Amino acid sequence: MHSRFWEIDFFRGCAIIVMIIYHLLYDLSTFGSLSIVLREGFWHYLQIATASTFLTVAGVSLTLSYHRLQAKRVKPHFLKYLKRGLTLLAWGMVITVFTYLTLGEWYVRFGILHCIGTSVILGYSFLAIPTEIPALFAGIFSLGFGLWLQRQTFSFSAFLVLGFIPTHFRTVDYFPLFPWFGVFLLGIALGKRLYTDYKRNFPFPDWSKAPLIRFIGFLGKHSLTIYLLHQPIIIALLVFFGLIRLPF
Repeated sequence: MHSRFWEIDFFRGCAIIVMIIYHLLYDLSTFGSLSIVLREGFWHYLQIATASTFLTVAGVSLTLSYHRLQAKRVKPHFLKYLKRGLTLLAWGMVITVFTYLTLGEWYVRFGILHCIGTSVILGYSFLAIPTEIPALFAGIFSLGFGLWLQRQTFSFSAFLVLGFIPTHFRTVDYFPLFPWFGVFLLGIALGKRLYTDYKRNFPFPDWSKAPLIRFIGFLGKHSLTIYLLHQPIIIALLVFFGLIRLPF
């Protein structure tokens, strides 16, 4: 039985690398003199693809975690996933507080860590279902409804977490449950289809020993730590070399 599937860590690691590049460019354009448009065109779609990779892989990983315990004849209790989700939410709140103190009205209310943490808790109800169909249809609905919501604005902010965007809303990181929980659910469906009973259901070459694959996989295994530390490190280096000037 596989202890890990190398391709999962690899895809997560690739997303981490792209995220670091994107945030480096964001810091240089926001606090430095780099002239680049990140909110539209290629870079915008690359950001969406990167976030989608994170959430899809998170959904697949949740399914693998559940199936791994079942393969060991251990009952996968909800408390395990509740704890995991709350841990991610807690780190998300750390980012909320930090960005509130440093970015003002642009602070993170419900970023990608908040979204993944909540999705882990909500997604548990789909794990015990033998087929991937409910997760697939719920994911498609969530995705479609969320894409419609993105074209609307509302006069209230009570349902910001769900994707009801209030007028004049500003933030540097926003991943509401609609549509992004739908992406996570599609990851659960994909995990059920491709890795039934914690076994890979498709032929795939073993490239796990290749040095580059191992390095990217290492990044994927430590994605949370890298996510939390990469921005402070990038900003500190850019300030040290005089490439940016912070407004505070």
